[in-house]
Amino acid sequence: MTTTTLAVLVPLLPFLGSVAGLLLGRTAPGFVRPLAVLPTLVAAVLAAVVAARQGGGKAIEAATQLTPTGSVPIDLALYIDGFAALVAVLVGVVATCVQIYSTGYLRDDPRYPSYAALVSLFTSAMLLVVYSGDLMVLLVGWEIMGICSYFLVGHYWETPEARAASLKAFLVTKLGDVPFLIGLFALATDAGTFRITGVLDAVASGGLDHPTLIALLLLAGVAGKSAQFPLHTWLPDAMAGPTPVSALIHAATMVAAGIYFTARLLPVFAESAAAMTVLAVMAAITMVGSALAALAQDDIKRVLAYSTIGQLGYMAGALAVGDRGAAVFHLVSHGAFKALLFLAAGTVIHAAGTNSLTAMSRMSGLAKRVPDAYWTMTVALLALAAIPPFAGFFSKEAVLVAAEHTALGERTVAPAGAGWTVLVAGLLTALLTAAYALRLWLRTFRGRGAEAPDHGRQPIAMTTVLWVLAIPSLGFGLTVTYLDDWFDGHALTPTVTTAVLGTGLAAAGAVITYAVWRTLAARTPVAGPVPLPHVAHPEADAGLVEAEALHLPHPAEDPADPGRALLGPLHAPAADGFHLDAVYRAAFVRPVLAAASLVRFLDREVVDTYVRAAGTSAKGLGWLVRRAQTGNVQTYLSALLAGSVVLVIAAVALANAVAGA
Repeated sequence: MTTTTLAVLVPLLPFLGSVAGLLLGRTAPGFVRPLAVLPTLVAAVLAAVVAARQGGGKAIEAATQLTPTGSVPIDLALYIDGFAALVAVLVGVVATCVQIYSTGYLRDDPRYPSYAALVSLFTSAMLLVVYSGDLMVLLVGWEIMGICSYFLVGHYWETPEARAASLKAFLVTKLGDVPFLIGLFALATDAGTFRITGVLDAVASGGLDHPTLIALLLLAGVAGKSAQFPLHTWLPDAMAGPTPVSALIHAATMVAAGIYFTARLLPVFAESAAAMTVLAVMAAITMVGSALAALAQDDIKRVLAYSTIGQLGYMAGALAVGDRGAAVFHLVSHGAFKALLFLAAGTVIHAAGTNSLTAMSRMSGLAKRVPDAYWTMTVALLALAAIPPFAGFFSKEAVLVAAEHTALGERTVAPAGAGWTVLVAGLLTALLTAAYALRLWLRTFRGRGAEAPDHGRQPIAMTTVLWVLAIPSLGFGLTVTYLDDWFDGHALTPTVTTAVLGTGLAAAGAVITYAVWRTLAARTPVAGPVPLPHVAHPEADAGLVEAEALHLPHPAEDPADPGRALLGPLHAPAADGFHLDAVYRAAFVRPVLAAASLVRFLDREVVDTYVRAAGTSAKGLGWLVRRAQTGNVQTYLSALLAGSVVLVIAAVALANAVAGA
């Protein structure tokens, strides 16, 4: 079978599995789990075969015209280079792990068939984005992912949090997608084609007339999809969905799409120094701001959500200094350990049987109770904190090295100022990342909150996936010396300067956090263990158990939280995401609601008044006409005579007036 045929099957199989799962979900429920897992698993294997055949060498291309347009053609095209091949393997592996994990995590969920079908469709859409060689076909996958995220985040639609989160995710990402779509059309107009190879050829020959405008429009869509400042606010709230969905969104789909798109079209952005500078500033604010916010969160899933935003900031920073190899290397590395972090957190939630245990201030005795989650999450947090030799160290160092080269003028794709911005922000974020990673580990597995009920060992489908993902989280970075051909042919190995600075700052952040935690723990009395109730659906009871009912301190006032001591006066605004939602409510929501109220008032008091007046006038005229229809012939003759007299008088008066003139 040819490589092109295999590549076509990679996104097609999960799509067919999704359709079959929806059709058979009610009539043949026994087929739902196989249809969820097997097509995605086969797609992952085929993606690996395609990657092995591509081998980091010449890109694989194939195309056929999808439909004649009369102007810029749209092609059903494949374009698989080293980046696309590796990212497709990541998507396939993570999606397969999520599907297998979900068979245990959601085994009692009555809506599992639709959930599994949507996850398969989500996977298919991301694979379409990765393999597509035409921007319009890529846009199809881009938008399908937005729809899937809306339904999956709102899976527990009975809770107001899930409904609000799904709607917010959809609207915020659409806010970026509108200028993104305009940018795609402008790019195709300048380049004369939607084909990615054609666009890149046009860039190389100087064929773009409006590079800055196009790049900035496209960046709006990237910021929305990949949760970059200022359109990142939807991602922490999306934690209202099932935890496996969070793993899929954060590790391999949705948020990865914007970074991958920018890497694929990086020459377009590099044509504009202004766009690269904007991207660098956006990445720097995203990195530092999200790390500070993560240090203030009490909900374990929100910590991981802000962590994702910060790591995406690293990737955007690598792109801002013109190194797409470092960006995609960190994308793949991050996908492994972030999927592991979320699925391990899901194991903790599943073990407790209540979503209330996502609050770290209420956790206790989990290291011995869920050993699989404990050990694998420890590996993933070490990778997140970029501690050598874990995967995150090598990929984060690749970003810092790229920023260093640009700052020192050794690489001129982007302005030196962009390099310094990314480098300083990246080093500061390294310190903060180690701090909140250790804080999460200490408060989750060494906490003294409420004791969760013991539900025995977790399903093997869940625990096996954790250990599978622990392997790349630990060892993927060690393959860095063998991946040069996959990443534009240049080395991604760390340098002494950034390695010492980055690791030293990470170690300092961890040491300071541990010292503060030990001091606070010694001063804080231990709260007696209070059992949490078991519920049928682990995450459907968000907010069911309040801190007051457990006689525990409110998370915002927890005296044993090192985040409060480390952040000081910044803790309150950081915990609230620096009030960006309040800013958006003031800047967008309230004006829109006010405009809607004005329109409603004008419609009710002005338009409806004229409509009612027209109806009343017609009704009154009809009443008058009806009153004139008496059926009495004498009355009709009298009216006719009176009218004739009036007409004669008017005619005589008009004749006299004309004669006098």
